[in-house]
Amino acid sequence: MAECVVRAPASLRVDTRALFRKEALDVLDRLKVEVEGQPLVVDLSNTGFVDSSGLGVLVFVQALAAEVRRPVRLRGASEELRFMLVMTGLEDRFELEGGPQG
Repeated sequence: MAECVVRAPASLRVDTRALFRKEALDVLDRLKVEVEGQPLVVDLSNTGFVDSSGLGVLVFVQALAAEVRRPVRLRGASEELRFMLVMTGLEDRFELEGGPQG
């Protein structure tokens, strides 16, 4: 069983969120037929910047994943994104895997 991974862009912001959202929803659709409980992995290893609209799309994707009982795992989230999640009270909505690269 292969992981269901969507790679976030280098900057997840207002001008990149629509494409990321589409890609994440496509992966989530594929995940619906996979083994129950398998997470949607969002690979943020190469993402250096996430603005509020980027955070919003992550929360949107997480809410849709929760509807089909799938956790969302953030891989390689930056310290800034982790801080943003804590400050907004959203850290418990995601599984965090690994730290930022570099």
